[in-house]
Amino acid sequence: MTRNTARWCKGTVVSAVAAMVCFASWERLLKWAEAVAAAEPGSIGAGWAQALLATCTGVLAMPLLLWAGMRLLGERGTRVLALAGGAAWWFIGTHVVEGTRIDDTDTALLLAVFALLGGVLCLARPTTDG
Repeated sequence: MTRNTARWCKGTVVSAVAAMVCFASWERLLKWAEAVAAAEPGSIGAGWAQALLATCTGVLAMPLLLWAGMRLLGERGTRVLALAGGAAWWFIGTHVVEGTRIDDTDTALLLAVFALLGGVLCLARPTTDG
């Protein structure tokens, strides 16, 4: 197995695991926000703080999870994966978690696309010019 193939595999696995962790936590936190809002019917702003916390956690945790996962697997130079993966997750995650008209098949497809994108992003290594 070549170095690039190993790096692609690591990036794909780390991205898949990070996507599942972020998806599950974001979804659970949103359900908590909905429960808070349902417990206080008629209250203006009930559950807004919890929904904001859910969205911030779901989006901001991704770059950290990608970076930490690759570091645990012994890879360095993963800034492109962390930054571009975080940006891609902001787009994909909002559609998957907060999308009102998305079914389970579309969710699985988008999570798989994100994992494959993570593998491709791992192949991009920043160059340092002296």
